Amino acid sequence: MIFRAIEDADLIPKARRGDVEAYNLLISRWEKRVYNYLLRITGNREDALDLSQDVFLKAYQNLRKLEDPARFAAWLFRIAHNEAYSLFRKRKPEAASAADPATADRAIADRAGSAFPIELGIAVRGALDRLGPEQREAIVLKIYQGFKFEEMAEILSCPVSTVKSRVYAALEILKRDLAPLGTRGDNELPAI
Repeated sequence: MIFRAIEDADLIPKARRGDVEAYNLLISRWEKRVYNYLLRITGNREDALDLSQDVFLKAYQNLRKLEDPARFAAWLFRIAHNEAYSLFRKRKPEAASAADPATADRAIADRAGSAFPIELGIAVRGALDRLGPEQREAIVLKIYQGFKFEEMAEILSCPVSTVKSRVYAALEILKRDLAPLGTRGDNELPAI
């Protein structure tokens, strides 16, 4: 990762001077990570793809405003964060309908104790979807994207303590939701 950071830092001045190949190389390095981040927080492939294109266009248009090329990753993900939340604000009336809690509870019960990787992946995805948007984004940035807390604070424009709080609270929820039924501390066992 250090070697890559040095390479990115070398490409940014070239891209600022109009070297399209340098910018294309930056895009090729970061497009999958940005797309995956957007996919995990939007839950929609088409939205993630559209937003990814918007992110890289805005990044190109504003590359001269990037003060520290070593902070390119955090800066790029901040743009992605802003684009995603701009989309959420535009669609807020559409998202007002909440998911059926009974369906979520059934999904938890159905996957409890499953040992198959595909089922576990589905269970994790479902548990992530039930987190609040701020907690889900914190988990995606920390666990899936590997950012440090300080970088996450920059991306999310909030204090490091807030980022840590979101991550740890989300991990507790995920731990509870993904624990097998017998280890949750529930007093009652499910009826068979």
